[in-house]
Amino acid sequence: MRKSFIAIAIGASLVTGSLVGCSSNETTATNVVAQQTQNPLFQASTLQYQAPDFRVIKDEHFQVALEQGMKEQYQEVLAIANNKEPATFENTIKAMELSGALLSRASSVFYNLAGTDSNPTLRKIQGEMAPKMAAHSDNINLNPELFARIDTIYNSRNDLGLTPEQVRLVEVYHQRFIMAGAKLTDEQKVKIRALNEEQSTLTNEFSQRLLRQTKEIAIVVDTKAELAGLTDAEITSAANDAKDAGHEGKFLINITNTTRQPVLSSLENRELRQRIWEASANRGLSGENETATLVSRLAQLRAERAQLLGYDNWASYRLAPQMAKTPEAVYSMFGSMVPAVVANTQKEAADIQAMINKTGGNFELAPWDWAFYAEKVRQEKYALDANSIRPYFEFNRVLEDGVFYTLKELYGVTLKPRPDLPVYHPDVKAYEMFDADGSSMAIFYADYFAREGKRGGAWMSSFVGQSNLEGTKPVVLNVMNIKKAPEGQPTFVSFREVTTMFHEMGHGTHGMFSKVTYPSLAGTSVSRDFVEFPSTFEEDWAAHPQVLANYAKHYETGEAIPDELLQKLLKSGSFNQGFDTLEYMAAALVDMEWHSLSADAPLQDVATFEANALKKHGLNIDAVPPRYKSTYFAHAFPGGYSASYYAYMWSEILAADAFAYVQTQGGLNREIGMKYRKNIREVGNSIAPMEAYQNFRGQEPTTDALLKRRGLTQAL
Repeated sequence: MRKSFIAIAIGASLVTGSLVGCSSNETTATNVVAQQTQNPLFQASTLQYQAPDFRVIKDEHFQVALEQGMKEQYQEVLAIANNKEPATFENTIKAMELSGALLSRASSVFYNLAGTDSNPTLRKIQGEMAPKMAAHSDNINLNPELFARIDTIYNSRNDLGLTPEQVRLVEVYHQRFIMAGAKLTDEQKVKIRALNEEQSTLTNEFSQRLLRQTKEIAIVVDTKAELAGLTDAEITSAANDAKDAGHEGKFLINITNTTRQPVLSSLENRELRQRIWEASANRGLSGENETATLVSRLAQLRAERAQLLGYDNWASYRLAPQMAKTPEAVYSMFGSMVPAVVANTQKEAADIQAMINKTGGNFELAPWDWAFYAEKVRQEKYALDANSIRPYFEFNRVLEDGVFYTLKELYGVTLKPRPDLPVYHPDVKAYEMFDADGSSMAIFYADYFAREGKRGGAWMSSFVGQSNLEGTKPVVLNVMNIKKAPEGQPTFVSFREVTTMFHEMGHGTHGMFSKVTYPSLAGTSVSRDFVEFPSTFEEDWAAHPQVLANYAKHYETGEAIPDELLQKLLKSGSFNQGFDTLEYMAAALVDMEWHSLSADAPLQDVATFEANALKKHGLNIDAVPPRYKSTYFAHAFPGGYSASYYAYMWSEILAADAFAYVQTQGGLNREIGMKYRKNIREVGNSIAPMEAYQNFRGQEPTTDALLKRRGLTQAL
């Protein structure tokens, strides 16, 4: 069963129903042949590494390809399950890995476009396909004959002469099927199908409502004077956005999918800052596109599903196959950090309140004030003016001389533009990755700019996964939502956006460096609390002096950032880390609390539940709300990070420890970079995560480097 199908159809929702394909009443054999010849998704692309040919793929191609793909894979799976020959690795596990070619191809293109370049047609298909894909997953995972074969192989796996990677794959399959409900009774399977189908429907509806909220909560500003503090380019963009939205002569502030809004650090108008923050923080609580009821029900039905599978709650179920293993381990990790984080945050709040008082403000610090006055504190403390830094962080230079430069120095790889490859939007650029010996490794798509139809946030995904079994090389994309400058003007990025570019390339290279045989173990197919390790490790190179000196150059003169300014930037790296850490921890613990509910718990009032969760963990600081509140927590509810948002911090422990170790080995150099690439990036899930880490590091990680990375050691 191919990795891309598993990640999308199984990992995303695991939902239910009955197999839905093309019946004889719907489609004649003649029509099927016609569809196959006219639909480009029915055959592997002839472009390099099977990169999708976006010149010929149309919206109307997706649904028929997805449904036919499910039908074909189901027939393949039935043949495996009903095979009269004794179960072997070859005729069962390997055969499953090779199944579903059409579904994998169609779903990878469809779901990537649904997230990056959506439109009403794609959203309609997505809604219709959610329960069907869920049903297809259950028809495979709950097939008793198929599981019996997998179970037989699992029980004798160490006596079959299998390679270590094959043993690992058997273990992954066995665990996956058990956690999907393969050992349930027939009556329980009926119940879990119903829960899965409802979850699939609700998560899709959640995503659709979030997308609609983007327009609903945008702030219309009447006059230019209200935008004091923004640059001319930002004001021009706001005017253009307003015009496009039908507000000629006004200005539009779009709201990103986090509580904190980037524009709040610059806007001088406190009333407007409050409007923006409240629009962000209160979204989804009421109105046509409210998501509060979806949050409550999703938490409840997940708890019911976990109970069916023998777990106390959804968090216990989700963490069983992760590195953390138990919710208690997660609560313990965060609990050990709370005193230092709260102490840092309170000190930061006191400094900000002092700045408010010093500059004539006659009010107490509120959430919409933090970013604006924190920037003033930063300027005073480090004599660092954000506007003086901007000219040194032009987007293209950051990408090519920062992100790409680091990849070459550490791992020996280069990326070269491929303008001949078709892309799905004019803002997307295609590249080809080459190894140090000149051999071609992968295709990479860079999709960095915000636009209508793209969901918020930043992520990595794949169109084609790496597999030696299938002879495929990776076709990977990185996605962000950077505000693009008006035509003819340079796009500048904040240092936060710079680190996100490095972060996503960490995910990207995790996929592109993959060297495994089986697609289910390739690239980023690792546990949630390990997958963020390679990406977070890559972040720290953005602030490495040698890397900074190579890309932080004035966009007009090409002169390197002055050393004095560079040192100020580096020294300010730990600034506001109390806030950054607390808002993250608050969101992670709210996620854990939602998914620690028992199956008999009643539906919860969202606002009350959040407040109680924060108070319980000592994180109820009014001026620092969670990074994501429940009603727009895309990671935890429609996304794949339910009871798993903690994974960023868990992975950061690994990343900080690894980065500190690398610095003892000479820092930015090919030798240590290749050791890391070989032991972490290339192995995917073919080796257990901690074993892979110890192969690289020589020991398990400690939290020492993490606290230092976040500037929290002095608060202990």
